[in-house]
Amino acid sequence: MKKIELGKSGLHASEISLGCMRIDQLSIQEASRVIENALDLGIDFFDHADIYGGGKSEEIFADAIQMNPQTREKIVIQTKCGIRKGFFDFSKEHIISSVDGSLKRLKTDYIDVLLLHRPDALVEPEEVAEAFHELKQSGKVRHFGVSNHNPMQIELLKKYVEQDLIANQLQLSLMFTPMIDAGLNVNMEDDPAIVRDGAILDYSRLHDMTIQPWSPFQHGFFGGVFVDNDQFPELNKKLAEIAEAKGVSKTTIATAWILRHPAHMQPIVGTMNTERLKEIAKASDVSLTREEWYELYRTAGNRLP
Repeated sequence: MKKIELGKSGLHASEISLGCMRIDQLSIQEASRVIENALDLGIDFFDHADIYGGGKSEEIFADAIQMNPQTREKIVIQTKCGIRKGFFDFSKEHIISSVDGSLKRLKTDYIDVLLLHRPDALVEPEEVAEAFHELKQSGKVRHFGVSNHNPMQIELLKKYVEQDLIANQLQLSLMFTPMIDAGLNVNMEDDPAIVRDGAILDYSRLHDMTIQPWSPFQHGFFGGVFVDNDQFPELNKKLAEIAEAKGVSKTTIATAWILRHPAHMQPIVGTMNTERLKEIAKASDVSLTREEWYELYRTAGNRLP
């Protein structure tokens, strides 16, 4: 498994991350097998959020990995905060209390990366800055970032926050590509030309922020998995063709498509299936040509200008 640096932080981790949103649905024994499998594959980055399983996902993870200082040094833990029932909350009080809750559930005294989960329309960036300062000074959080934020929202935070924002978690898959579409359809009048995210892809590359694609195998907003889905025959035919030529699975190729982008993204994969995770991990050793990348993009239903 190749390693990447998140932003310019000096923090290096596996280029594929295991998302732990669904780990609360497993027993301790089942979760332990999933985590051990990930580590055997070279995946050492684990993505959490305070709301996953109502907090249970973090608890299950800590128990399953038998958290202790020796184990903790070998893994990278990211968690997120800011989503509450019916609203978003970036207040200083909530950020700090959320981190304290995550630390307790994860049975650790520090978080490697903390992300603000979804933009809060009532954000007061001065409060975010105060919260980040306290968390950094106390050693509770080492690095910071955002999730689902656009460039101007990030710039607003950066005006006050003293720490680098090293990552942004954003939806991206072969069947969900608005951040790519707009950059290809410049000065066009068709729908793909609409810049919906403030050019977040180019912004991230210019400002050394690692994009962490979530739902890398979904179509639409949680519309379902596109691999082996009869709704997308052309795409699956092309995935199968390239997969056969390289001796891997279609899931491997769908992952390799994201990794091929020069932005050096770090996909967050949420599978709790050990065999599927093995297929995904193989993508770290698969290289797609420029022609193959564009072939997949086109067969996913995209038209080049």
